[in-house]
Amino acid sequence: MKKLDELQFDNRFARLGDAFSTEVLPEPIAEPRLVVASPAAMALLDLDPAEADSQVFAELFAGHKLWSEAEPRAMVYSGHQFGVYNPRLGDGRGLLLGEVVNDAGEHWDLHLKGAGQTPYSRMGDGRAVLRSSIREFLASEHLHALGIPTSRALCVTGSSSPVYRETRETGAMLLRLARSHVRFGHFEYFYYTRQHEQLEALGRHVLECHFPECLEQEQPWASFFREVLERNAELIALWQAYGFCHGVMNTDNMSILGITFDYGPYAFLDDFDANHICNHSDDGGRYSFSNQVPIAHWNLAALAQALTPFVEVEALRETLNLFLPLYQAHYLDLMRRRLGFTSALDQDEALVQRLLQLMQGSAVDYNQFFRRLGTDAAEAALRKLREDFVDLAGFDAWAADYQARAALDGDDQDSRRARMHAVNPKYVLRNYLAQRAIEAAQQGDYAEVRQLHAVLSRPFDEQPGMERYAERPPEWGKHLEISCSS
Repeated sequence: MKKLDELQFDNRFARLGDAFSTEVLPEPIAEPRLVVASPAAMALLDLDPAEADSQVFAELFAGHKLWSEAEPRAMVYSGHQFGVYNPRLGDGRGLLLGEVVNDAGEHWDLHLKGAGQTPYSRMGDGRAVLRSSIREFLASEHLHALGIPTSRALCVTGSSSPVYRETRETGAMLLRLARSHVRFGHFEYFYYTRQHEQLEALGRHVLECHFPECLEQEQPWASFFREVLERNAELIALWQAYGFCHGVMNTDNMSILGITFDYGPYAFLDDFDANHICNHSDDGGRYSFSNQVPIAHWNLAALAQALTPFVEVEALRETLNLFLPLYQAHYLDLMRRRLGFTSALDQDEALVQRLLQLMQGSAVDYNQFFRRLGTDAAEAALRKLREDFVDLAGFDAWAADYQARAALDGDDQDSRRARMHAVNPKYVLRNYLAQRAIEAAQQGDYAEVRQLHAVLSRPFDEQPGMERYAERPPEWGKHLEISCSS
């Protein structure tokens, strides 16, 4: 395991030059103190977990110190925000410190959020608040534990620096890790500003660093787009299967790696509601839970437009037409697993849709339903779950069909329970749990953030003494308003 001063940098994106990013130094925050760190994320850099206990750790990730090999850069990009094109965005409060190469030869971006003003801050202060930093940290590491592709979060560093949003809050910095921070909006920026030379250089960088297998194809750019589309089809299927709402699916928040990226007013469904809107600023419901599939398709079309200088339009259209079938195949496979099926039958899609229709309006806790369904034998589990539904006759008909379908896979209850518990989490990051941890942290008590992170890092495991984290939320916890403000 390595110490902080032993990290090796190879800053490939910085070498693209000033057309792609601007050199900016982080602005330190006052009195840095570690709020929470992820040993699993530290392991990606081969960092010794004990390094988090050192003062230099907090100072590095609060902008007070910098590695000599780091080259902090603010990236420039654009994007469609709520469907409207914004021609110039960029890292307004974040900096790509550099790329660390671990012992396995993997490159990991170190991206510091809340690092101060950049040329892309517009009217903002370039800061992040403790509240949003904790939320992104918890979500990043929890989604990874669930098996959902995501950027990672190494640590949150708190401070005494005031930050003004709707109210006075305290500033913080989040250190985010990803194999790349290139977004759909990077390609849009160079396409719409007609910088096709730079667009080609960006594509070459992305292909060489992140999609080298595409370079072996006859049409590397077309192959790249198909790979991005396939990854996003699988990602969105995972979001929908596990009830995750992103909240702000702008094209500048979409990673070319097909990972969950740029957490804001996200939420996991508590009571199932296909029309749930987790961002209280989203008045029209553009990014509602049910809209995530068509919006992902729309965003991929926006990326396809930016690739037209290098790929025939008809080829891009043909690839775009693959999105919905690929998504549906992934989604059905995930839902079959969540329901405990080991085979695939044509009737499964209708069975899934009927269940969701019954859940709608019945205040059924979405993820808890699947966990409870696997805990007991099917008949006993369904008898207990029945009381949560409004349409009892409809549920009884569904339950009979479910039992008949489950019997076709014919295995014993112990095997069924183990299989279902391996894919149906007992612990899910609910907004009210995050809110409680945030409120304690705002008073200087970080114990709850750290405990919640530890529990959510093992979402499928039984954890004696931690059952309170698996309870259904109180009524107030179902109606928290989360905004984009950070």
